[in-house]
Amino acid sequence: MNKPLRLSLAIPVHNEESVLPELLRRVGAVLDGIAGGPHEVVFVDDGSTDRSLAILEDAAQRDPRLVVISFSRNFGHQAAISAAVDYVSGDAVIIMDGDLQDTPESIPLFLEKFDAGYDVVFAQRMKRKEPLWLRACYYLFYRLIASLSDIHLPLDSGDFGLMSRRVVEEIRRLPEHQRYLRGLRTWVGFKQMGIPIERAERYAGRAKYTPLRLLKLASDGIFAFSIVPLRAATMLGMLGITASVLFAIYSVYVKFIEKQAPKGFTALAFLIIFLSGFILLFLGVIGEYVGRIYEEVKARPNYIVGRVIRSSRVEDSEVKSGTAFRGGIRS
Repeated sequence: MNKPLRLSLAIPVHNEESVLPELLRRVGAVLDGIAGGPHEVVFVDDGSTDRSLAILEDAAQRDPRLVVISFSRNFGHQAAISAAVDYVSGDAVIIMDGDLQDTPESIPLFLEKFDAGYDVVFAQRMKRKEPLWLRACYYLFYRLIASLSDIHLPLDSGDFGLMSRRVVEEIRRLPEHQRYLRGLRTWVGFKQMGIPIERAERYAGRAKYTPLRLLKLASDGIFAFSIVPLRAATMLGMLGITASVLFAIYSVYVKFIEKQAPKGFTALAFLIIFLSGFILLFLGVIGEYVGRIYEEVKARPNYIVGRVIRSSRVEDSEVKSGTAFRGGIRS
């Protein structure tokens, strides 16, 4: 006889006081309808400056299914997801954002595929409600990173999805600091599939991913799963050498065969400026890889936990840092 399923929800939160009451209500209603248990919801407050933590703390005192991890400061969305993954204890884990664009009512769809034997079930975002320019950027990014990556990264798939316990354990063992969770989820392997999920509008408040933060997330994904930019520098360098050799042959021919001074100062100046731009560009690319190596060598934790809040007590951590399976201390 199979033991009852214990489901964990991992939800990062940053300044979502206007969303949390509705999120708590809808998440609670969904969990009430799922057999098995006891289920849990692990919220990670990523250094919120509004009343998000107070709302979560009050809810955790009343609902034993809730665990609230409070960071010592804002460490970022991917670090918050990593912390949630480190603290969950269920047989299956649902990762979802706290802005209700990932709808709790979709959770049973993931569980159907989990029951069918899939270890990873991810949402493929359909009918996004963002502005046209932002949808176009997402569309191009997913196809760019898929074409550059050394592994097959599924298109239009965000962090919203289900992972089995063994996938969670493998992700916990991964040591890197610059984390792109949806890529790590794919890299781990096992049986995976995507299901189309309509991307809802934000329930309230403002989006926390600014264009600059989206660009950083995109660069984290590209540089973490591809060395094609470095290879592109080599290829363009070879093309530059070839072009310079051809120009040298042309100059010799004009000088000694046609007995006239080589022409093309404008073209030469343009070529120098063009190649200088590429040199500086790829110095920046190399610098990105070197900078990420520097961050990894320092081996700082991805986050520091200030408090762990449960229904029965509030745990104040003097030195709680994470992640739990990468050199940190877990409660």
